[in-house]
Amino acid sequence: MTNTLQLEKTLWQAADKLRNNMDAAEYKHVVLGLIFLKYISDAFDEHYEHLKSIEAETGADPEDKDEYTADKIFYVPPQARWKWLQGRAKLPTI
Repeated sequence: MTNTLQLEKTLWQAADKLRNNMDAAEYKHVVLGLIFLKYISDAFDEHYEHLKSIEAETGADPEDKDEYTADKIFYVPPQARWKWLQGRAKLPTI
């Protein structure tokens, strides 16, 4: 039980640090946007890897938007992809 309480305390401290002086009502919009971006980026990455694996056989283009919309998956531009953003998260320009 102590580990659970410590984890909860740590998570709250991390959330407070991320939130800083932002009101919780405003913060939820940021968090929900990030959750949505992570969700569509994960789906995109999975389909991207699939397209790369069949590219030679079928001529599929992993950077073609139509390859994604045909399968009802959001196309995520390179500079909006989770991995790209994650790699730049600590830069002051993001």
